[in-house]
Amino acid sequence: MAIEVATYQTPIVDKDGLTYAARAYGAENELGLWEGWLEFEGPGGRLVTPRETTQPNLPDLEYWASGLSPVYLEGALERTEPIPPAVNGM
Repeated sequence: MAIEVATYQTPIVDKDGLTYAARAYGAENELGLWEGWLEFEGPGGRLVTPRETTQPNLPDLEYWASGLSPVYLEGALERTEPIPPAVNGM
């Protein structure tokens, strides 16, 4: 199950001038490692990056997320893909 590990206060603006709120999420994988990714929410919908990091434990994932700069987040926004809507009944 994914958990939110950081919320960023600085809005992130894409190349078209649209503003997004950024958050870091993580989940423990089958090997006991923590995978982290970023999600952005704004007028373009909800967007997600591929995995950005793998850390040995949750505190290390939180530390990674705490050090991300607005410039890093801008680059991450360019790597996103839309999150498909949930399919009812599946």
